[in-house]
Amino acid sequence: MRRKKSKRPSTRRKEDEHRINQKIRAEKVRLVGDNVEMDVYPIKEALAIAEELGLDLVEISPNAEPPVVKAMDYKKFLYEQKKREKAMKAKASKVVVKEIRFGPNTDDHDYEFKKRNAEKFLKDGAKLKAFVFFKGRSIVFKDKGEILLLRLATDLEEHGKVEQMPKLEGKRMTMFMAPTKKAK
Repeated sequence: MRRKKSKRPSTRRKEDEHRINQKIRAEKVRLVGDNVEMDVYPIKEALAIAEELGLDLVEISPNAEPPVVKAMDYKKFLYEQKKREKAMKAKASKVVVKEIRFGPNTDDHDYEFKKRNAEKFLKDGAKLKAFVFFKGRSIVFKDKGEILLLRLATDLEEHGKVEQMPKLEGKRMTMFMAPTKKAK
């Protein structure tokens, strides 16, 4: 009877990413690291040098000829790598998209109100998705919707730039704007 395969992806531990100490399979290796004379050594001699220094032997470049290994504290290396990844993740900016909805026959007062909100969103550094929603037979006013979105784009020219010109998709005409550098 055959055993079922697990549907979960295999979880490889960080420690399995690199070959360390006895897991290195090469006969001869190029040893690098702090306080170590860089040269090609037999694996047993390289292990002895690393052990003498109280460090681990970590395979850095397994495809090189001979493979490159570094004498270092492996746990400290993993800790610093994890710390670096966390810092990179924190620096990655999250894109916020704010939406503003218009009708094809939006009045001037409503337009001004929504324009002020759009201006505020762009000043805060968020992207803007402005769209005109056509209900029922109002789809015959496609040109009015496009004029409305282009008017918004020209009014907000100093705060943002148009990423995507007005485009009709089904019952919606959509336009995207991104904040300019000085608006951020």
